[in-house]
Amino acid sequence: MNSHYDIIVVGGGHAGCEASHAAATLGTKTLLISMNIDRLAQMSCNPAMGGVAKGQIVREIDAMGGLSGVVTDHTMIQFRMLNRSKGPAMWSPRAQSDMELFSQKWRELLENTPNLDLRQDEVIDLIVENERIKGVVTATGQKFFSKAAILTNGTFLNGIIHIGEKNFSGGRMGEKASFGITERLQSLGFENSRLKTGTPVRVDGRTIDFSKLEEQPGDENPEKFSFLQTPKLTHQRSCYLGYTSEAVHSILRTGFEKSPMFQGRIQGVGPRYCPSIEDKINRFADKTQHQLFVEPQGWTTNEFYINGFSSSLPEEVQIAALQKVVGFEQAKIFRPGYAIEYDYFPPTQLKPTLETKLIRGLFHAGQINGTTGYEEAGAQGLMAGINAVMQIREKEPVVLKRNEAYIGVLIDDLVTKGVDEPYRMFTSRAEYRILLRQDNADQRLTPLSHKLGLASSERMQILEKKQHLTHKFVEYLKQTKLAPEIVNPILETCDTTDVSQKTSLAQLLSRPQIELHNLQPHLTFNFGDANTDLISETQEQAEILIKYDSYIQKEKDIAEKLSKHEDTILKDDFDYHKLKSLSFEAREKLSKIRPRTIGQASRISGVSPADISVLIIYLSK
Repeated sequence: MNSHYDIIVVGGGHAGCEASHAAATLGTKTLLISMNIDRLAQMSCNPAMGGVAKGQIVREIDAMGGLSGVVTDHTMIQFRMLNRSKGPAMWSPRAQSDMELFSQKWRELLENTPNLDLRQDEVIDLIVENERIKGVVTATGQKFFSKAAILTNGTFLNGIIHIGEKNFSGGRMGEKASFGITERLQSLGFENSRLKTGTPVRVDGRTIDFSKLEEQPGDENPEKFSFLQTPKLTHQRSCYLGYTSEAVHSILRTGFEKSPMFQGRIQGVGPRYCPSIEDKINRFADKTQHQLFVEPQGWTTNEFYINGFSSSLPEEVQIAALQKVVGFEQAKIFRPGYAIEYDYFPPTQLKPTLETKLIRGLFHAGQINGTTGYEEAGAQGLMAGINAVMQIREKEPVVLKRNEAYIGVLIDDLVTKGVDEPYRMFTSRAEYRILLRQDNADQRLTPLSHKLGLASSERMQILEKKQHLTHKFVEYLKQTKLAPEIVNPILETCDTTDVSQKTSLAQLLSRPQIELHNLQPHLTFNFGDANTDLISETQEQAEILIKYDSYIQKEKDIAEKLSKHEDTILKDDFDYHKLKSLSFEAREKLSKIRPRTIGQASRISGVSPADISVLIIYLSK
């Protein structure tokens, strides 16, 4: 048995899977230890990937050479592009996945990743010498040694599951919690706290009357997440929309006296943007109904996930209330909803690389950092895996900027601002949304990842061909002009003003009323041997670049101006207390968080613009 590795990854969730794949693909001998290798990247909550801002993250992970998008494409049962009625900065891909196939596909890909070993075991202790990670100890008594380690423990650290007045130890339903790591980290000087999340009942679809619900089919022409040539979805399963009512709310209120949340048995803070059903009807008492999204969990199962009905109320209350929902009168459940409370470690204790500040070579990724969501976890795992490799090879770290990726926004928010509730990504968190679109993730990130050795040559070739075609197509649209007698009938049908002289396709396309498909009959551009997907991506890219050219350029200009001081490096040993011109709070916060750059320092709560000016003046001297 091999006991020496370059990198050990603890935990086989979405963060752990991406971390171990990245580290091994970059050529380091890697070990992934999971309590159950049959449930790698388990979809513990809803069976879906992507969504608003989250879809952008999945495409960024894919562009960097990660596997979340590839696995999703191989296992999706429905695809929808959200926010199509809004600008392209808001377009967000989302897919329902077959949750069993999703986990199986991850295991298949990881088992075939060179340099990667898998082991089913539980890590209960860390081997640390001279403030440096040296390895881990497992529940079976084995010691594994490494140069770096990545903790991705999810909700398992001292996890407690709550259902009404019942509570019991567990990392998620049917799996035991993990003990020992929290206590070890505390002994090393780390601060920790508690968070909570929840999940709804799973219902037997044979007992749902779908004729009473609103059907939500997938897109007519479903797209994909990966920029590679992954399978295209040819048929889909529908989701459905239902609603609670005052009758449902009344029954739920009868369980409040036994609610672990309302009775104070849960100390951890829950996610504000994904509250339990009891929390919703308590906080929004004026609302007489709430939406429920009824989502299939796979191709062959009858199990449905009732998104919006998360609850930790007693099981009998959950069932009674659910059966008052129209369409669920005869509903039977496979498993009740529950809340889970778990330990996390405030991410302000991390560097922007996700390495801990206290222990060299130790990285944290995923829910251990206070985030929620598969996508946020996968992104952190990917970056922790990359930076663990960079660290042991003594190379420059890889830190994505806020104007380069949503992943950059996510990690900067975590290590700079910390969390006081489970962190979830939204488009509103990003200052440069028009630059960070889902369609251009490959252009933003694949060249960097290919240079590192993570993104394959195949990815780079696909990107280069796409960029070449897009450039040629944009030039074609700018140079090709149509006469008024051809153009005006189109403009009339699109309810926009006529032209009196020959007008370029690009000028026409810049009008908000005109879309590329309106001009399709008059397009004669030759795409050569490009496949259908590449042609579609090229046309979408060109249309966005033409329509939003001024907005894109404006954001680029702003980003460039801010980067003048944004990237100014602050040394780790900088003594902030000697700068008496800084406010006392700024000195305290800067000394604790140890920002890497002026830009990061400017985003720390309690550090004012005046404090930043003091730093800039001092550094300029």
